[in-house]
Amino acid sequence: MKHLLKIAIWLVLSLSGIAFSAPLTTIRVGVLSFGTVAWELEVMRSHELAKKRGVDLVIIPLASGDASTIALQGGSVDVIVSDWLWVSRQRADANLFSFVTYSNAVGSVVVEKDSPVKTLADLKGKKIGISGGQFDKIWLLLRAHAMRNAGVDLATAALPTFGAPPLLNELMQRQQLDAVLNTWPYTARLEAKGMQRLIELPEILAGLGVKQPIPLIGWVFREEWANLNADALNAFLSASTEAKALMQTSDDEWLTLKPKMKAEDDAIFTSLRDKFRAGIPKCGGESPLADIASTYKVLAEIGGEKLVGKTSQLSKGTFWINYKSTCGKP
Repeated sequence: MKHLLKIAIWLVLSLSGIAFSAPLTTIRVGVLSFGTVAWELEVMRSHELAKKRGVDLVIIPLASGDASTIALQGGSVDVIVSDWLWVSRQRADANLFSFVTYSNAVGSVVVEKDSPVKTLADLKGKKIGISGGQFDKIWLLLRAHAMRNAGVDLATAALPTFGAPPLLNELMQRQQLDAVLNTWPYTARLEAKGMQRLIELPEILAGLGVKQPIPLIGWVFREEWANLNADALNAFLSASTEAKALMQTSDDEWLTLKPKMKAEDDAIFTSLRDKFRAGIPKCGGESPLADIASTYKVLAEIGGEKLVGKTSQLSKGTFWINYKSTCGKP
């Protein structure tokens, strides 16, 4: 009898070992090597948050946002971070990509602490730096807000200068710009140096009738691939949610990330950490899809076909509906 019991225990342990050693599903994530998404992926990697869910997370460094979308379209990566505007335009052209919310963090308009610029109307004749070019989404929304609420088109009333985020920050610190609209990691750096926000996206959107925070960037992937790998993708997205929860609550997690953040001093480190945390989507709540559709309409009106393509409405299926978590979905 003891012999039979030993055999039974051995079989149970053997079968458990087989289940435990089941092959992982590989997900290749393309990410900017210098970007903030890499911080979250590092948390996922260091705590094996994807691995414990059966996912082999392969991080592929990329050089730019354009390189990310090219890599996704070419099939060399499975997931990138991009925006729903790009996804919607692709779907309108029958390229079926989908989007799941990653972050609500956005940049803002920053001015010197003692600047005479107190309102958007004060930007008339002033030099304002804009990252991302003339079709940058936040710039277009800012223009729409100013036209609706201040009666001024900043594209013509102000003196816009378009450039890369690091250059614009440098020009701002040299006082060669009166204001700058930059991405959030760079506005965080300027605020840490004592500059102040003139206006940020929630206020811009509120002036356009959008009352709640909306995501602008998210995890983007091909719909066909997602349907074939739904369990693995949900596992990856759940790992992402768990990583954000750690980053939201644990200061020690950020101390571990500090070398990767390239913060010039502790004030900038704290500002970057707090800005990232502020952009973490809240779980539950009312669906923002109606507000996203309203935002898309504004962008289509001011940006035209060069921005949104031939469709004036958010393409059906832009947001992937099969994500099981209550976090990170519309």
